[in-house]
Amino acid sequence: MKATQRTVRLDLAEPLRISRSTMATRDAVWLTVEHGGSRGHGEAVTSVYYGLDAPTLGRLLADAATDLLRFGDPESALDALRAGALAGEENPPAVTAAVEAALLDLVGKRAGSPVHRLLGAATAPVAATARTIGITSPVRAAAEARRLTASGFEIIKVKAGTPDPEEDVERVRVIRDAAPRARLLLDPNGAWTADQAGALLPRFAELGVEAVEQPLAPGDPEALAALAARSPLPVIADEDAVSLEDARRLAGRVHGVNVKLAKCGGVHAALRIAEAVEGSGTALMLGCLTASSLGLAPAVHLLDRARWADLDGHLLLAHDPWTGIGGTDGFVRASELPGLGVRRRGPEEETA
Repeated sequence: MKATQRTVRLDLAEPLRISRSTMATRDAVWLTVEHGGSRGHGEAVTSVYYGLDAPTLGRLLADAATDLLRFGDPESALDALRAGALAGEENPPAVTAAVEAALLDLVGKRAGSPVHRLLGAATAPVAATARTIGITSPVRAAAEARRLTASGFEIIKVKAGTPDPEEDVERVRVIRDAAPRARLLLDPNGAWTADQAGALLPRFAELGVEAVEQPLAPGDPEALAALAARSPLPVIADEDAVSLEDARRLAGRVHGVNVKLAKCGGVHAALRIAEAVEGSGTALMLGCLTASSLGLAPAVHLLDRARWADLDGHLLLAHDPWTGIGGTDGFVRASELPGLGVRRRGPEEETA
């Protein structure tokens, strides 16, 4: 096997403001693993929150690629990764997830099978995805909600956490008026205190919000569980649900956990989390970072395990350099093509 990598810039169609930051662009590092004439691809994206810049990702992925050379085929390398036997066990989850994605893509192509079938699903998963509206003016929020629902989106996720909570309430109110049949999710990204959340959640419940992600600052899962016990609407842990241990700690105590492959370590790690919370009353949300279709594709093959899908990161880009998971009509879907089922756009379109 041999491996190469490439760093690219992903620009957003417009800046996305959340409670802690505003993002207009991010870098992605693509890892390509080749064996026997076939190639598998994975993507890791930079993250200020997780302290990962492009040089760091490039260095860690290069180290992982060097370790892959000691395996005779991608199947054995994938087994080793899942057993924790690859070098760099302390790698950030985003790096592990990207390496696993490239190997899954390559193994699927060699077997002539899409990834979801390798994972035991007989048919290609498909689900409605949430589409994010960032912190913006009520006028722009209402216009965006009308545009999204006209395009087929059934679920809208509203970012919250402004210094004046009344702005959040008004944003949700105008979105509800503009899209009366849409399912609404709310995400303050940990911006509220317990007292604020206790006062605000009943108001959002009255506006028909279906669930709220991480209303409290991360770092105190006990406080989040206590809030969930008295909340009038479901509480989903995000920043407080990173690892398998986090999920086990919160199973049955919150209504959902947001599983992002880049924060938990990939498909295998996500499946272990799904198994850990099964039957506990805690459901899965599949989330993502802003990334290309390549970066989101592994999660799309897990859609049949989730109650909520929030896989719109590729839809926020000005130009998605990959294609294959849909989403513009409000639904993301796994491909029946071998591997991850994504292809490069344009004259350099990837076919192997």
